[in-house]
Amino acid sequence: MEDVYHIPVLLNECLDGLNIDPNGYYVDVTFGGGGHSKEVLKRLENGKLIVFDQDEDAYANRPDDPNLIFVQHNFRYLKHFLKYLKIDKVNGILADLGVSSHHFDTPERGFSFRFEGALDMRMNQNAKIKASDILNEYEENDLFRIFKQYGEIKHAGKLVRGILSKRAESQFVMISDLLEVVEPCVPARDKNKFLAKVFQALRIEVNEEMDALKEMLRHTNDVLAESGRLVVISYHSLEDRLVKNHLKTGDPDKTQPDKDFYGKSEVPFKLVNRKPILPTEEELERNTRSRSAKLRVAERI
Repeated sequence: MEDVYHIPVLLNECLDGLNIDPNGYYVDVTFGGGGHSKEVLKRLENGKLIVFDQDEDAYANRPDDPNLIFVQHNFRYLKHFLKYLKIDKVNGILADLGVSSHHFDTPERGFSFRFEGALDMRMNQNAKIKASDILNEYEENDLFRIFKQYGEIKHAGKLVRGILSKRAESQFVMISDLLEVVEPCVPARDKNKFLAKVFQALRIEVNEEMDALKEMLRHTNDVLAESGRLVVISYHSLEDRLVKNHLKTGDPDKTQPDKDFYGKSEVPFKLVNRKPILPTEEELERNTRSRSAKLRVAERI
């Protein structure tokens, strides 16, 4: 069976979306297992591919290719590092916002409730804040905000009260410590879905994912060349809403574009596909983790 670490989601659709020029400059801001990047590299001749990933495992997995430039940092610094590399404009930017299967399948990284392991969840293993720190130290209001906003958990109060009660007796260290608290809060149906929301909320907070995504998206306005393509795969409504807003208005926080003096909308992108592209039945069968993926493609005006 193919190693899930190397199954890139919506691969052909991403490559079509990038509309690759063999001599162009491209960025993959989410290198991960390198599945998308390796296919982009096959299509380059004198072009370059700049990839971002703050994870040491991803860096160790990078291919030996003269057309590859690896930036071991968060993609929120996209514009900064392109300037450092003396690259003014690029022809395409790819972002696969999902957590790699490698992370979910590595128990000691703490991303999955399927395994016992430390409550870590850091993409960058040099970062200071771990999931356990949030559970042990955050104030009640902040815990409520995280689970309500990032996990979209309707009745987050019961979960937060359980966390406060548990940590008054002993610290959160392992995944089993969290599962013990979550268990009484789980609805009769959709246990896995509820657990996924809890873990998603913590992971987003640990890695500042929403703020990083907003910064990266805003940078694309400045670094994409005219007719350059922005290709983004999102996996949950929080991400997709920011991406959709950005492609419509040029700002992930705005739902309506600015207008010029004459009342004409000022938009930096035109949509290549009006509706998001979803995985085919065949892909869903081959890779179940693609089931929530939505691909949006736009072109810089």
